[in-house]
Parts: sequence; structure tokens; C-alpha cells
Amino acid sequence: MATNSTPANEIPIPGVPGVEPPALAEPTEPHEPLPPKPDQDAPETVTPTGVPTGAQKSLHSQSGAWLTTAQGARLYDTDHSLKAGARGPSLLQDHHLREKIMHFDHERIPERVVHARGAGAHGTFVANGAAAGVTKAGFLASGVETPVFVRFSTVVGSRGSADTVRDTRGFATKFYTDEGTFDLVGNNIPVFFIQDGIKFPDVVHAAKPHPDREIPQAQSAHDTFWDFVSLHTEAQAHTMWFMADRGIPRSYRTMEGFGVHTFRLQNAAGETTLVKFHWKPKQGVHSLVWEEALMINGTDPDFHRRDLADAIEAGAFPEWELGIQTFPDTPDETFEGIDLLDPTKIVPEELAPVQVIGTMTLNANPTNYFAETEQVAFHPGHLVPGIDVTNDALLQARLFSYLDTQLTRLGGPNFSQIPINRPQAPVNDMFRDGFHQTAVHAGAAPYRPNSIDGGCPFLAGEDMSAYIEVPQELPASAKKREKPASFDDHFSQARLFYLSLAPVEQEHVAQAYTFELGKCYEENIRKRQLQALANIDADLCAKVAAGLGLEAPAPTVELGDPEPSAALSQLRGSWPLAGRTVGIIADENSDQEALATAREAIHAGGMVPLIIAPHGGKLPGGLPVQRTYLTARSVEFDAVVVAGSAKPAPDAAPGLDAKAGDPSGYPGVDPRVTLLLAEAYRHCKAIGGWDSAGQALAAASVPEDAAGVVLGSGPQVLEKVAELLSKHRVWERFPAGAEQGTLR
Repeated sequence: MATNSTPANEIPIPGVPGVEPPALAEPTEPHEPLPPKPDQDAPETVTPTGVPTGAQKSLHSQSGAWLTTAQGARLYDTDHSLKAGARGPSLLQDHHLREKIMHFDHERIPERVVHARGAGAHGTFVANGAAAGVTKAGFLASGVETPVFVRFSTVVGSRGSADTVRDTRGFATKFYTDEGTFDLVGNNIPVFFIQDGIKFPDVVHAAKPHPDREIPQAQSAHDTFWDFVSLHTEAQAHTMWFMADRGIPRSYRTMEGFGVHTFRLQNAAGETTLVKFHWKPKQGVHSLVWEEALMINGTDPDFHRRDLADAIEAGAFPEWELGIQTFPDTPDETFEGIDLLDPTKIVPEELAPVQVIGTMTLNANPTNYFAETEQVAFHPGHLVPGIDVTNDALLQARLFSYLDTQLTRLGGPNFSQIPINRPQAPVNDMFRDGFHQTAVHAGAAPYRPNSIDGGCPFLAGEDMSAYIEVPQELPASAKKREKPASFDDHFSQARLFYLSLAPVEQEHVAQAYTFELGKCYEENIRKRQLQALANIDADLCAKVAAGLGLEAPAPTVELGDPEPSAALSQLRGSWPLAGRTVGIIADENSDQEALATAREAIHAGGMVPLIIAPHGGKLPGGLPVQRTYLTARSVEFDAVVVAGSAKPAPDAAPGLDAKAGDPSGYPGVDPRVTLLLAEAYRHCKAIGGWDSAGQALAAASVPEDAAGVVLGSGPQVLEKVAELLSKHRVWERFPAGAEQGTLR
């Protein structure tokens, strides 16, 4: 691992709340608002009709040194309402009170029905030109750089729910191209619960909290969800994905994204290709273990939000490669027997490799959550020339639903004029008026044809980048409500996914099903879902049935023997270390010079070093402390190294800190450190240490010769810990991993 000589106070540690440290006393000298933090960005300053203004992005923010009304009148007091005497009633004429309370009363807008809890970031996308042969979309030409805004989200929970619940995650990207806005609105799972959008209200109603008690929040472990998916078995493939580790990602940064649907691309010659979109994280795909998720929901319900913001603030910018699977645009719209219009199916990457067409880097946090992350509006129908939709019945319904929902959430049809939604291409749409119209339209003829406004706006031809839907010949047909016969296979892809997992991952799937179904009250719902599992894999069904105390049923369909797809397992390869968090347990007795060297080496390796000490402030060598034994918990670290004796701190008492009541305490080691190390070991994380680290490991019952435990001199330990981190976890510590020996 490389080292550098970065001064202690220059290593960017995330979590700083402001652009400069606050004064001890309340400031009294007037000055303009402080600028945003270095890690923050804001929407481009374009007009409501897409014209660049050239103004600074702070134009969107507040201005002036003085507190004012919404109309700009300066105020001398905002702490006391206008009264009839010091103890008298408040007066109706208090315009400031009325304006302030009125605005406060209406600060909230309806949250999204699904994907309510989200986190966003600004970034750029750079195309490599590999897609030029299949699409004429300008932003995919070689070397073109396009601004983006990305919103990640959970699906089921409300805006106030926790981050690390077992759920599908949204992965929506807004490309501000010079041909108009393109939205790629996807998930971290490539299949969906339903094949037709008319079922969307049903699956959401089933997954949401029970309407009588409004519980459980942000969970699928309840009767209505499993009642629906066990009856509507086309949901089994999606359910299998999020019962696996994909349902609890380690971070948004280590999460794949998928467009879910099949899209149709058209190149400059008019040739068409069917494609599926993939986002591949450069740090690899990595998930939490179940106990970590439970702990995080209690200790830090904002874990994923914080992780994304902290990584960007620390300069560890998350990156994804955008790739496409391509398929011939044949009349039957199938590939290798897989119906490409069925959103419950994938095409294994072994059959259609993912071709990388560009790289996205998220490099700035929002300046204001509400203005950007909450108000951003995505729509699968925001398309650009060269990208078109298909007749996927789920996608067709989304083309209606996404526009419709903005009318209530964002107060009318002009939501595209909100700064985060403004196209960065000229807009001349002839739309007028409506709620929240902020453009000041000139002219007298918002219609076509006209001569009063000189004929403007004019129609563009295909040679002028006009968006023209791909002409598609439709066969003779009858109007009816039905689905293709190819949509009837509900189990083979769930079986393909399960058989493609490593034994460790399969064990996690069985545990997840057992937990979820164990939370259902109705035994018949458990039995019905066991039948679905029997139609996927007999061994999986037997394990879950045993955990539920029920008989494993026989399958009612013939189980196939699919070729496993290596791309579906997360336990493969090594990955970059950028953004990994390493906790360094240290105290006054640590070798301060060695500690500084280790901290610099971790930072130089692209990781984030956080010192954990008995108290806050600084250690004797001047190094700042980021966490204390009181505030730290193992779940926020990807690896832990012990660089001190970890003697009990003065507050190591159960009455002061409940964590200090760990019964495995050891007289010479702080019990909070013992607990932290025991959890890190149990969760199969890399653990290193030097000097007196062995004493702390012994207190935590961590064997020094166990897999993934490294003792020695500082540099050697860090090199080995980094190597272990590149594989995410020490998989051999899981029972299934130890039995397997060499993991897939």
C-alpha cells in the first residue's frame, strides 16, 4: 500500500456540517450567505425554457445579508409576534407572522407513493463511443460529457423509514443532454414483480403496511405481501432476487442498476437494435449481512444516505460503467427463447455479454435536499433521438403513470421548470399557464400553424435531431385482455438465479425466506409460498420448511437444469478500494508516529481512515479523533485495525453506555472495543493489528490465526487488510464458505 505525507488536518474526513467552522459566540457582523461546501453542487442556471444564463449556481440560493419577508422587506425581529401589549393577544395585522406560519404550514408536499425515501447526487457521464453503431443518440457519441443527477431510493418504505431494510432499490438517472433530457429509470434488480402495469397498484398495495394498523413499515415480512406473491407467481423471480443479498446492499455505491425493460435503439442509418441497460459499479457489488442491517436500522437509519454523501465529501467519487446487452430486433422480439418484452425475465450475460458504453462519476452532493432530491421528477418517456420504448406492457403503463403522479406531487403540469428538472436544451413547447408557471412567454400565437409569431416554433426534420418514434409494423390483431403464452413460465428464472449463487449466498437466501415467512400469521400463506419454492429448488424448499416447522411439498412443475450464470453471484473477483472505511482503534498509548503513517497510507490507498479513541478531540500526537468508544459501532467500518491497547475508558460502565454491558468483557480492554471486534469478526470483516492488539483480540474471542485476521507490523498489516478488503468480506468464515473451500 502506498503512503504519502498528507498533513493530518488535510485528509478529508466526511461529515463537516458547514463550509467554515462556526464561531463560539453568535455572529453579529452582517455578511452575505456562506457559499456551499466544496462537495456540493446545484442545478445548472438555465431559464425555465432551457436557455443558459451564465449566472453562478448560487443564483438559486438566498441572497443578501439581512433577514427579509418573501417580498424582500427587511425585518428587525422574527422572535416575537405583534401583540396588543407585552402580554396581550396577537394581532391579525401581523403580516410577518402570517406569512411565516403560512409558508411553514405548507412546506411539505405529498411523498412518492413508492420510492419515497431517496438520496441524490450530481455527476457526469462520459461516453466511450461504443454505442455509436446502434444508436444516433448524441450523448452516447465518443467523448461526449453529459451532466447527470442520480436518485437512489428504497421502494416500499415512507420517506421517514430506514435505509437498510430488505427491499428493492431505485436507481434513476437524469441525463441533461443537448438533445433534451433522457431519464433512465431503473432498479437494482433487473426483473420486476409483474408483467403488466395494470398490476402495479396490486403489488404496491400488498407490499405496503397493512391498512388497518399501518404496520409493518418498510418491510415485506408480512401476510399481505406473501399472500400476493404466492398467488401471483410471476413475482417469484423478483422475490428471489431480493431475498438474496441484493435486497440489503452495503451501499448505493456498491449496487448494480438495471433499466429492467427492453428498449429499442436506432442508429443514423435507421437500423434498430433491442437492448437492456446495465449500471456496473466499479467497486463491485457488495451487500450487508442480515444482522448488520438490523443493527444499522437502529444505530444509523440514514446509513445509505450518509455513506453516499460522505464518500463524495471525502473525494472517493462513486463510479459506474453503463453497459448494454444487444439483441437483434426480430419480429418475435425474443432472444435464445427468452421473451424480451417480459420484465420478469433476464438474459444471462453468458448469452449476451454486457458491452460498456460509458462511465458515470458522481462528484457532488446536492446543495438542498428538498429542491433537488425531493423535487426531481423522472419519467421513462423522457427520451432522446435514437432511444425508443418497446411494447413491454409494464413499461407502457409507466409511460402514463410517471407523468400523472407529478400533477399531485409537484403541484401541476409545470414541474419541468423546477431548477433540478429543467432541460439543458432549448425549450419551445407552446405550453402555457398552469400552476407554478415561472417562464414569461412572449409572443401572441402559442399554436401551429401561425403567422403572427412569424411561424415560430417550427417543426424539425430527422436531419435536425428531431425525435421520431421508430416506425413499427403491427400485425393484424384483436382487442382483448390477455398475455403471451411465453409469459407463463414463472419459476425457471428464479431457479437459474438461485443455482448461480455461491453456497454462502444460498444459505442467506434460505435464512431470508425463513425469517420473512416466519413473520406471517397465516399458515396457509406459508404453505402456498413453500409450494412456489418447491417449484424453484427442492433443497431451498426443504431448508425453509424445516425452519417453519412444516412439510416440504413436492414440485408441481418439472424442474429444469439451467446453466448457472457467474454474473449473478456477488462473490467473484477483486474490486477497487476507493471509499472503503477503515476504523483505527487507538489511544494515548499508541505509537503516534506509526498511527499517523497508517492513517496516511489508508488515505493514499483511496480509503477513508476513521480514528476510534476513548474520547473525542485529539490524541497526543495531534491526530483528530473521528469516533469514540461511545459513538462507534462495527457496522460503519469495512475493516478494523487495532493500533492501541484499548484499555477501558472512564465511561466504560453499563450505566453510562449500554454497550459497555457486554458480558464477554475483559478486564484490560474496553468492553465497547471487545463488542466492536466481536461483531466485525462475526460479520466476516478483515481485522488487523499491531503492538498490543493481541490482547484486544483475545478479549473479543477472536483467534489470531483465523482467516482474515492479520497481526504484525503496521505496513504489512495494512497491505494484507487491503488485499482482504478487495474481496469485500472474508467469506471463508461463513460456515457454507468454509465447507465449500474455494468459492465460485
